[in-house]
Amino acid sequence: MRNSTYLKMGMNMLVHSKLRSWLTIIGIVIGVGSVIGIVSLGDAMKANVQSNLADLDLTKITISPGYTRASSNTMMDGDPTNGPGTSGAGASTTDAELTDDNIDALQGLDSIQYISGEISGSEKVKYIGKSATLSITGVDPQVWKYMTTLKTQSGRLLEPADKYVAVIGSDIASETFDHDIGVNQVITINNKSVRVVGILKEGGMGDDSNIYMPIDGAVELIEDAEDDVYDSITVKAKNEDLVDGLSEEIIDKLMISRHIIQEDDRDFSVTASKSMADSINEMLSSLTLFLGAIAAVSILVGSVGIANTMFTSVLEKTKEIGTMKAIGAKNRDILMIFLFNSAMVGLVGGFLGVFLGSILSSGLQSMMGNTTLGGGVSPYLIVGGLILAVLTGVTSGVIPAYRASKLKPVDALRYE
Repeated sequence: MRNSTYLKMGMNMLVHSKLRSWLTIIGIVIGVGSVIGIVSLGDAMKANVQSNLADLDLTKITISPGYTRASSNTMMDGDPTNGPGTSGAGASTTDAELTDDNIDALQGLDSIQYISGEISGSEKVKYIGKSATLSITGVDPQVWKYMTTLKTQSGRLLEPADKYVAVIGSDIASETFDHDIGVNQVITINNKSVRVVGILKEGGMGDDSNIYMPIDGAVELIEDAEDDVYDSITVKAKNEDLVDGLSEEIIDKLMISRHIIQEDDRDFSVTASKSMADSINEMLSSLTLFLGAIAAVSILVGSVGIANTMFTSVLEKTKEIGTMKAIGAKNRDILMIFLFNSAMVGLVGGFLGVFLGSILSSGLQSMMGNTTLGGGVSPYLIVGGLILAVLTGVTSGVIPAYRASKLKPVDALRYE
């Protein structure tokens, strides 16, 4: 027989067993739809996170006071779930200080492009009769504009000659006070007038509600701040490939300069943005794989349904099989007819499953309240879903088809 004949006879079996076929197809629809819905949602979440990480400077390394032994088993030093310098299991030191001596110790490392110390704190900020407690970060204006990935929507970033000036986040400029703050407007921080020279573009990551100003001015305005003592030291590597090696060099250098011999005596943490990004991507991939594996159970259930339907179909058509063999049909012909039938069950279920998966993906994204994921079902996922459905149908029908092909004509014709 020709393949077109197999296809025609397989289609006839599907059409003439409507109820049983559709009940079987529903199992495949649910399975394929679940897999496509969850995997496409995972892909959309990953794309969304990667879009946000694109704004992250992957050459940035942050050194913070304090160290937790447990974090040494994670990414370099900084566990992204703990944050730099935070405490977890194991010993922790948090009263250590970072000073100019530490910056001097690192200056000679070849892989460093820029290095600077930063201080931070929260102070009362006033503007036209209203006040709010806001976060202030003091940065080195000599190098900050070369190290930061922040962009201004108006005005400029800090310049080396600046002192009592500030670059403010977009939320502070338009939402924190009753009146919008523009470039060259003056705000008051701890009774000191500070001129706004720049307003940052909206970008999230906490920068929309932060004030950046030169560290010399910030030391005078932030309570408890001291000259040459930093809350963190930021290092920018010359390129992304050098980050891992540079992080190790920083640890070694600081261990020596701070006269620390034992790892347990460490009093600083080193966090690389690149390691954080890698960890987040790895976590999302694992989550997608895990959810996809759960959804794949539905495929398994659907395949059992197809196998059951095919066994029943073989029993119902035993006499027809005997007749076909009596007039010349070969074992291969019987095998192919049933395989085509099971493949078509999978294919129809696959098409409907893709449709269901698209609806499921959009619905899940809406439930998460994020319509910006942009999660249409990708072409590779549609093709993959159809191939998966057809393979499920074929593999589920192999054994029933094989048993049908091995029936002897005489026994098949006598079957009641």
